[in-house]
Amino acid sequence: MQRRDLLAAGLAAGAATALPRIAAAQTARNRTLRFVPQANLTSLDPIWTTAYITRNHGLMIFDTLYGTGSDFQPQPQMAEGHVFEQDNKVCTVTLRAGLRFHDGEPVRAVDCVASLTRWMRRSPMGQKLATVVEELSALDDRRLRFRLKQPFPLLIHAIGSVNAPIPFIMPERLARTDPFQQVREAVGSGPYRFKADEFNSGSMVVYERNAAYSPTPAGTRSLTAGPKVANFDRVEWHIITDAATAASALQTGEIDWYEQPTPEFRQLFARTRDIKTEPIDPLPNAAIMRFNHLHPPFNDKKIRQAILAAVSQEDYLTAIVGTDPGMFQAVTGVFTPGTPLASDVGLEPLKGPRDIDRAKAMLREAGYTNQQMRLIGPTDILAPSALSQVGADMFRRLGMNMDLVLTDWGTVVQRRASREPLERGGWSVFYTAFGSYDFLDPSGHFPIRGNGANAWFGWPTVPRLEELRDAWFDAPDAATQKRLAVDIQRVVMDEVPYVPLGSYVSMTAMRRDLVDRVVGPAMFWGIRRA
Repeated sequence: MQRRDLLAAGLAAGAATALPRIAAAQTARNRTLRFVPQANLTSLDPIWTTAYITRNHGLMIFDTLYGTGSDFQPQPQMAEGHVFEQDNKVCTVTLRAGLRFHDGEPVRAVDCVASLTRWMRRSPMGQKLATVVEELSALDDRRLRFRLKQPFPLLIHAIGSVNAPIPFIMPERLARTDPFQQVREAVGSGPYRFKADEFNSGSMVVYERNAAYSPTPAGTRSLTAGPKVANFDRVEWHIITDAATAASALQTGEIDWYEQPTPEFRQLFARTRDIKTEPIDPLPNAAIMRFNHLHPPFNDKKIRQAILAAVSQEDYLTAIVGTDPGMFQAVTGVFTPGTPLASDVGLEPLKGPRDIDRAKAMLREAGYTNQQMRLIGPTDILAPSALSQVGADMFRRLGMNMDLVLTDWGTVVQRRASREPLERGGWSVFYTAFGSYDFLDPSGHFPIRGNGANAWFGWPTVPRLEELRDAWFDAPDAATQKRLAVDIQRVVMDEVPYVPLGSYVSMTAMRRDLVDRVVGPAMFWGIRRA
């Protein structure tokens, strides 16, 4: 045999050996989705915290009795259906047959009762529902019954809510945990299973497809409703806090999806053929500044009001999304822009030229005498990090005695739950952002609650806000709801439980071969590789 024949034979043999490896590698790639989330996952309990990273984790592994479609109407998920009786004061929900948790145990009505009872302690909508529930009980393994003190037309909407915390169903043994303590296991019945053996906080979170999952046969897939079909055997969350590293990994194909790229990298991706960018949500997100109402200096309403003169919503928004005016809307109020309850009533303190000197004078008049305040903020999540940096500069220019504490988002999430004074590690102010769904109306809107110790972090006591919110639930028509929403916004701008910082479009980036993403939060059913 001549040399060239030997060479050809060797190349052929090498190709024959390499082809199966290449094919195997391609098959593995097709079965795995690699994702860079907005922040590190530090809590596994999506009822204990409203942090979206934990909510998204919850959407992977837990399911709900009902889902919410893009039309904001509830559709059955774990439920087969429901029946109202006795003048709509009794509602019986029946579970679909054959549902099982990831540990192999059947899903029973008692699991649902325990889960919803825990959820009602933490959710704004759940807290309202709890005031009209006389009894919630399991009739048998597949039926649970709400016995109400009075009709509650939003009952099915509530137990299918997409607002964090979502009413996820857990095994009874986990759902019996005090709602103000964290559940340390992640056992659900949803389309993916949490791989606790591969979990490395700060590095990697892994989920595998739940082969036993039975998608609902009802409805059309949108938002959290319809059949949840998992097309990947494995989903890996790679915790990459450096934006340049994450962007490079997306460009080279080492990852498939980058949840929240920064403005400069979005511009780069727009010129990259294999990457597409798109709004993660069709409606804008809301940015806010949240005060701690328990301790000085922001337990004083006059001091909170003084801050408004210095707040430039545009400064905060451009720090998140850049200077493109199509990416944000400044001088917006309490409810999501473009939705029925949004208005500009009462927003005069946020309009017109911003005046630091006037704000300083108002602080002096309010009695501020250089008391220390502490701003806690993250460095590893796009919107809250950008907001915190702008806020720190604003408080410096106001001459406030600020202690700036910047850590990772997971630490902020843990620390903001502390009610301790500053000398014991407490906080005065933090910044965050909410998705559009949370600010559509008063039902799931955390920052407008004024129920003191039971309110969201910051714990304002504003009885008038609670009165207006209760009236909104009882309103006979949309016009009355609109009027009450206007009144809520007026009270918010007077009492200042928080400061609205405007709204912005949150963009996401992914490899172009990913298709059929469900529009909304980062969800992993439906999406597939073309």
